[in-house]
Amino acid sequence: MKSIKLSKKFGGPASRRRAAISASQGGKIEVNSKLKLTKENLPVLYTPGVAEVCKAIAKNKKLSKSYTIRKNCVAVVSDGSAVLGLGNIGPEAGLPVMEGKALLFKELAGVDAFPIVLATQDVEEIIRTVKYLEPTFGGINLEDISAPRCFEIEERLKKEMDIPVFHDDQHGTAIVVLAGLTNALKVVKKEINKIKIVVSGAGAAGTAIAKLLIKAGAKNIVMVDSQGIIFKERAGGLNGAKMEIASITNPHNLQGTVEDALEQADVFIGVSAPDILRHIHIAKMNKDAIVFAMSNPVPEIMPEEAIKGGAKVVATGRSDYANQLNNVLAFPGIFRGALDNGVKKITDKHKLAAAQVIAGLIKKPTADKIIPDALDARVAKAVSNVFKK
Repeated sequence: MKSIKLSKKFGGPASRRRAAISASQGGKIEVNSKLKLTKENLPVLYTPGVAEVCKAIAKNKKLSKSYTIRKNCVAVVSDGSAVLGLGNIGPEAGLPVMEGKALLFKELAGVDAFPIVLATQDVEEIIRTVKYLEPTFGGINLEDISAPRCFEIEERLKKEMDIPVFHDDQHGTAIVVLAGLTNALKVVKKEINKIKIVVSGAGAAGTAIAKLLIKAGAKNIVMVDSQGIIFKERAGGLNGAKMEIASITNPHNLQGTVEDALEQADVFIGVSAPDILRHIHIAKMNKDAIVFAMSNPVPEIMPEEAIKGGAKVVATGRSDYANQLNNVLAFPGIFRGALDNGVKKITDKHKLAAAQVIAGLIKKPTADKIIPDALDARVAKAVSNVFKK
């Protein structure tokens, strides 16, 4: 394994770009043999001995999860339609992200993951193709598929496949946000069922965040998209996913802009666009406001600006500020636990439990420490344990 030496700040954008290009030469992952091939074991590892394994699986297909890579292998599947902060850049351009995801799976949880990018953005073709992959993999991690298509794709695959399917942009984000919010609320001494939460961004991540926070006890969530506050009778109509979210949020039927939504809010969660807020907007929030500005690489508001507006706890998706809310805290442990325990469906109960164990790793939360570090070795094991029967 080659080593890449980088400074803490990567020396600025130009140096970061050079380092990223260098690290990706030939790809970031490879396939290695678990056993050393010799003349003596060739008949066992391949023909004729492998026929005995094939015959055993032919009699009982479930044995493929014991005698093949399925026992520890996840497909990281994307169509390249919603990559990072880059948008619809296509499968080839999205492949480096999927490779990076596979690397994180292996390094943090020992899960073998393989990137698969698809040359289609048709819902039915994606569903059909992923279903064809089931005999090879023990789980499916959907990644960077745009909303609202991602909702139907995941729901259909969960119903029609016999292995766990998990859209990380939705549920990994929601788990980590809930973990961070759990500890942030301890810092400011507020309760989730008594606060007003504003979520900016009603795509995959924002929708999943709102739903999981409601499961965790939140009563007053106001969702905002590029057209403003989402409410049931908004002119111009709402797509099916937004109609659903409108039915379970905005209990006081607020209308207007994100700035209007922030009036007397306790929490702002941004999964939308860069630089949409200033300190004057945060100043409209209640005392000891919590700001999770997660747009990457540029957040909805920079931490210094949010603090200037009176925010007590600030988190972003960036590694160069305190409180990085990173999905890597969730998905490796989620699949480690699901694979090890033969779990076929990842449920809301699993997600809530995962958020609580992540939060619980910080024994005494402070404004600058509400979440474990992204590479904290304790996290994946702790999360995997929530799947034990």
